[in-house]
Amino acid sequence: MTIARIIEGRRGAEVISCDSNDTMREAVALLAEKRIGAVPVMRGGSVVGIFSERDVIYKLANEGEACLNRPLADVMTAPPITVETTSLINEALALMTRRRIRHLPVMENGAMVAFISIGDLVKYHTDEVEHEAEALREYIQTA
Repeated sequence: MTIARIIEGRRGAEVISCDSNDTMREAVALLAEKRIGAVPVMRGGSVVGIFSERDVIYKLANEGEACLNRPLADVMTAPPITVETTSLINEALALMTRRRIRHLPVMENGAMVAFISIGDLVKYHTDEVEHEAEALREYIQTA
């Protein structure tokens, strides 16, 4: 199964993001307001990085409160690791595990079309396993 399957209901929906010139303080406020763990960071319509809760923790621990006034371009994780809509779900899960990341921009024809979390992938995978198990139970009961 591909990433396109997970995002098919999201096509055309706006992806919450920040601009690379936004301050860390603005991005932290957005994460809190939307109750999300990360946002893609954009510059001129292209995704140039990811800003996450981990970035907040690392910067605050190393630099203190002064880092909150820095632009995201200085504090984001870059370059972003991305997947294509044609990428397999299991490949994306393996990539996230290997790179120890929890969010991926989804690209199509060079443009970001969605932003997924490891939770999105695990939920889809779990739903598929449950569906298969139910199909097997029904098969056994009717055999």
